[in-house]
Amino acid sequence: MKAPEHIGIIPDGNRRCARRLLRQPWKGHEWGVSKVKKIFDWAKNLGVKSITFYALSLENMEKRPKREINYLFRLARKEVRDIIINRSNFVHKNRIKIIFFGNLERIPEDLQSDMKKAMEITRNYKNYTINFAIAYGGRQEIVDACRKIALDINSGRLKPEDVNEAVIRHNLQTNGSGDPDLIIRTGGEERLSNFLLFQSAYSELVFLKTLWPELKKEEFINAIKAYSERERRFGR
Repeated sequence: MKAPEHIGIIPDGNRRCARRLLRQPWKGHEWGVSKVKKIFDWAKNLGVKSITFYALSLENMEKRPKREINYLFRLARKEVRDIIINRSNFVHKNRIKIIFFGNLERIPEDLQSDMKKAMEITRNYKNYTINFAIAYGGRQEIVDACRKIALDINSGRLKPEDVNEAVIRHNLQTNGSGDPDLIIRTGGEERLSNFLLFQSAYSELVFLKTLWPELKKEEFINAIKAYSERERRFGR
């Protein structure tokens, strides 16, 4: 079975899972966070090298209750600080490079600082990579990239005829992370929801009905198997 090099994951269904179990909706996020390590272990055993998680969208930040968003930030602080202070964390044991991208200026300053520390601590790890898209939107990312390119052209640093795919990629928030070979979305919805719109041009897509906290190893393996059975032609 040929595994993808890079998987993008849209972990949908945390709140629905919690509601079904008669818990506060955002309690499901706690269960969802604990799923990250399991997914990494499953992916690692299959030969996957990079994973990008859609952790928090800009739309979520604007439309979800403030209490829920603050709860998500508390969960993130706990996990990120453990990476910083705990050398037994699975990130260090597996030498995983951690990258956070998105409109990070929209999140609390102390969390921004901790994320920068975690990225600095793990920047030389080369075995695996885990990316977290936070306060992220694919359309907004492309608009921001166009704005940067326009400023470069206006200042004379760049000629209009020199604008190509490589220049656009360089100005994206994901610069250096590479495109996902496969995107998996849980929770039953069949759309990208503004996730990696430029980068997913030729990604294979797998949609699962299972809610994110309840995703089983067998289902994940089957998603990778489905990918391995597809012929990727890239427009040929």
